[in-house]
Amino acid sequence: MRKVHTIRQTRETSVELTLNLDGEGNYKVETPVGFLTHMVETLAKHGRFDIELYAEGDVHVSHHHTVEDVGITMGMALLQALGDKRGINRYGYAIVPMDEALVMASIDLSGRPLFFYEDMNLRGKITDFDFELIWEFFKGFALESKSTLHIRVISGKILHHVAEACFKAFALTLRQAVSLSGSGIPSTKESL
Repeated sequence: MRKVHTIRQTRETSVELTLNLDGEGNYKVETPVGFLTHMVETLAKHGRFDIELYAEGDVHVSHHHTVEDVGITMGMALLQALGDKRGINRYGYAIVPMDEALVMASIDLSGRPLFFYEDMNLRGKITDFDFELIWEFFKGFALESKSTLHIRVISGKILHHVAEACFKAFALTLRQAVSLSGSGIPSTKESL
């Protein structure tokens, strides 16, 4: 079973995460940022990952540190859960509509940390959540998991729909990439 428990503690945040890649989409998520909680629950459900997450942070300053550190912790956990990446698909991609929003995501669990993101310069708030923090979450994840991750907003106007489509596309993409399909390491280098 590819299940890990990870803790990230800084002066600004405390994040504790249990991640089961071979789960069923069960979750228990507690963060001080309501929209972040909703998005992590969405990730668990649509990626069929079991996630137990407890996060605290200096939200009196900003949501930024908490959102970024949850992404970083999820990337750390994924890298640990995958081990030598033997048998995984390695690649994943999805295009997800949510009402007027359309988002494309693609990932390569390559060991090369890169993040590419385009959101049509959409800016604003979802309740009290700054939309641009989505970028911080996924950047933290990509760099810590040593993945190449692309997320592109193709269309959309309602920020909640765009953000949710980003997380759903990411969830489906990650599910495909971590799925087991063989016994070898999917690289001519024999290392990822």
